Amino acid sequence: MASFITDVLLDLKKHNTSLSALTFILPSRRAGIFLKRQISNIENETIFAPEILSIEEFVQELSHLKLLTNTELLFEFYNSYLGLTKKEHAEDFQSFSKWGQILLQDFNEIDRYLIPQEQIFNYLSAIQDLKHWSLEEQQTEFVKKYLAFWNKIFGYYAHFTENLIDKKAGYQGLIYSEAVENLEAYIETNPKKQHVFLGFNALNTSEETIIQELLQSDLAKIYWDIDDVFMERRFHDAGLFMRQHKRKWTYFKQNPFKWISDNYSKEKTISIFGIPKHIGQAKYIGSILKDLQNKNHTLENTAVVLGDENLLIPVLNSLPTTVGALNITMGFPLKSIPLTSLFEALFNLHKTTSKSFYFKDVINIISHQFIRPLFHHENIDYASKGIDTINNNNLIYLNIEQLKAIFTGSAEILDLLFSGWSISINAALRKCTKLILFIKGHLDKDKASNLLALEYLFRFNKLFNELIRLNHGHEHIKDISTLHDLYKELLNSETLDFQGEPLQGLQIMGMLESRVLDFETVIISSVNEGILPAGKSQNSFIPFDVKLENNLPTYKEKDAVYTYHFYHLIQRAKNVFILYNTEADVLIGGEKSRFITQLELEGIHKINHQIIVPKVPVVENSPIVVKKTDRLMQDIFEVAQKGFSPSSLTSYIRNPIDFYYQKILKIREYDDVEETVAANTLGTVVHNALEDLYNPYIDQFLTEDSVKNMKPKIEERVTFHFKNEYKEGDISKGKNLIVFEIAKRYVHNFLNVEINDIKAGNAIKILQIEAENEIEIEIPTFERPVKLTGKVDRVDLYNGTVRIIDYKTGSVQQNQVEIVDWEAITTDYKKYSKSFQILTYAYMMFASKKIELPIEAGIISFKNLNSGFLKFAKKESARGKKDSSITEDTLKSFEIELQRLISEICNPDINFIEKEVKP
Repeated sequence: MASFITDVLLDLKKHNTSLSALTFILPSRRAGIFLKRQISNIENETIFAPEILSIEEFVQELSHLKLLTNTELLFEFYNSYLGLTKKEHAEDFQSFSKWGQILLQDFNEIDRYLIPQEQIFNYLSAIQDLKHWSLEEQQTEFVKKYLAFWNKIFGYYAHFTENLIDKKAGYQGLIYSEAVENLEAYIETNPKKQHVFLGFNALNTSEETIIQELLQSDLAKIYWDIDDVFMERRFHDAGLFMRQHKRKWTYFKQNPFKWISDNYSKEKTISIFGIPKHIGQAKYIGSILKDLQNKNHTLENTAVVLGDENLLIPVLNSLPTTVGALNITMGFPLKSIPLTSLFEALFNLHKTTSKSFYFKDVINIISHQFIRPLFHHENIDYASKGIDTINNNNLIYLNIEQLKAIFTGSAEILDLLFSGWSISINAALRKCTKLILFIKGHLDKDKASNLLALEYLFRFNKLFNELIRLNHGHEHIKDISTLHDLYKELLNSETLDFQGEPLQGLQIMGMLESRVLDFETVIISSVNEGILPAGKSQNSFIPFDVKLENNLPTYKEKDAVYTYHFYHLIQRAKNVFILYNTEADVLIGGEKSRFITQLELEGIHKINHQIIVPKVPVVENSPIVVKKTDRLMQDIFEVAQKGFSPSSLTSYIRNPIDFYYQKILKIREYDDVEETVAANTLGTVVHNALEDLYNPYIDQFLTEDSVKNMKPKIEERVTFHFKNEYKEGDISKGKNLIVFEIAKRYVHNFLNVEINDIKAGNAIKILQIEAENEIEIEIPTFERPVKLTGKVDRVDLYNGTVRIIDYKTGSVQQNQVEIVDWEAITTDYKKYSKSFQILTYAYMMFASKKIELPIEAGIISFKNLNSGFLKFAKKESARGKKDSSITEDTLKSFEIELQRLISEICNPDINFIEKEVKP
């Protein structure tokens, strides 16, 4: 395949032009690398390489101005703004930057198109004046300021550009307009210098002026890369600019228009694939490349062009392992590397000037992959120990002194992370650079393993040094929030460049990097509306109609630029694969691009269009099964010897796998900080407070006065147990204060119920509080007895009947402590778990000979106190009679089910099988 660059060089050779004497000017710097290679291919002898420049480099050379970064320009513009604005009316830098960026873009666009700035901004000011009824006598203060702003814009521009030119610097538009000013002097200085422009399409007025002047002075040649199809079809956007150039440029009235080719109409294999989501496209690109290799197709002349550059990492992860040489022209965004999240977290932490830090922010920073190793001293992981301390003590807000006490031996790194940021912006920036050097010192201990991480640190060090330089030169950054915005601005423009051989192997690039280049096989991704083309977007102070009137580009021209790039990729290619996302997205709908529809409607090529539905393997949701090996049986016997509690047995009923994890493997849920008091903590506090209040009255009948005497102690006991359970968590405000008050109310209401019971003539004698029980139970076909352990909240004598009482801070209803079928008590957790627990307590109390039958057992629900003591009851049928008396027969029936349950747990032939737990 003959490329456009090759055709240009052969044409120049045909006219005996010395390539060494030429200055080649191309749309991008990257194209220059391919140009050099083609020169070496067509030259038969050694020559000096010609001068090769991108259009930006050439224009900058003409202007004698240095191009400043967007951030530097914003600082310089702010200087001009402050110079022309009264101090009391001046906005801070952060507010200014929001509209300053937009205005800079407008300055840039207007200058590139050589439109007098005063003319257009005075026109805009007049429009705004009309909009706000300038003849109206009574204008609000807001309207006055608004109109004054529009009147000042040209003043801002004049002051700003004058300062820049004095410093021999500029933005792109200013550089272009200055280049036009200097063009005549350049031509006089270089009367014989020959220029070759190739591969251009859309040109701004400055570029058009420069190129046409050089052409008219016989100091240049220009080669266009356009196809006959695009030129002849007057509504085809790919040829929009070329048709205008050919029609309007005086030079082409006497000189040929080079070139209009006929490559697009030649036979091509074009395949279009609709694929769901970005990852689907990335994976399919990998499949296409693999198929090409399987067909012995070399990837040497193949390009993957990413319409959405966010696909870069997914595509790299999807490449076949057989892909050899690879060149990536896009660069890896610095914002995507792990170190970014660390500084993002630090900036967010220090935006507020509070002296204490939220525990999640602290843990997030200390757990970061670049920070955690710094807390490792003498083979001790102080990071883990400190985080456990925070969690165990419910420390929600921490100051620097607490952090130093918790994370011992790490004062220096803690100071860098958490203190001194609010002193000044310079102090904050120094903290960042010192932190980078601190991390580097750790990584230097094993350089070979940390080369990539050290590269990350180098680039961030460079970024923060740039921020220090800007702040030192301008001092406009007044707070961490503004610094954070600038940091993100710089970060978004920085990339880590991949190292590779630019002329070998598979090429992965963005759409703009493909300019002037031709490939035999092209894979284009993300060909969706809103991406290719980008669609309507207006980020400008200049209205659409004003842009039209002044020949400034609108979204239509920008769409035409991408139309040209898209068709140029296809123009000389033989194999074309076009991918688009079929799935609707929040911001970008799943609509294929108009480019695809246009390709199909042209009728020039036979197109294979497929919707790809990924083959997702059906994964059966099979339950987890843990086989009982000899080792596992040994562990089960150990648990059995220590004792099964009622809660562990109900855990098995609910889901055997939970029992296996918690009791056999000893895996507990991670103890995180309780920001709001957890339900189990509330329950423990209420239980323990009642235990303290009732302990002095064991073996005594309760009186109205004895219960009333408990009330003054409620607050002290509840507070004590909250502090004991909730550690250093704050219960003085917010939801925790509400929970604290609920705990007091629960105890208070319970005592009121007790008083009313006594007033009603009921005799209540406290027998035991928090009664510990441990018994052995014989299991048929089992070698040794198994222990049962448990603690009964309260045992009392109520009008001569012994009651076993279990407190519940949650809501319990009477039907939850009633059973019909004994067999269901060990299988239906949802219905009968509470019945199972209270019967287990009754069984243990009877077996340990602490009570005599008959008795009653049940639950007191603090959320359902009005229902009183909810007694266990055996029902003959669903609507049959209830028997709430627990007799020996009751416990024998229960014992059969209890033995059966424990036999199942200890049976080596019955595996632990996961149950589906319904909410």
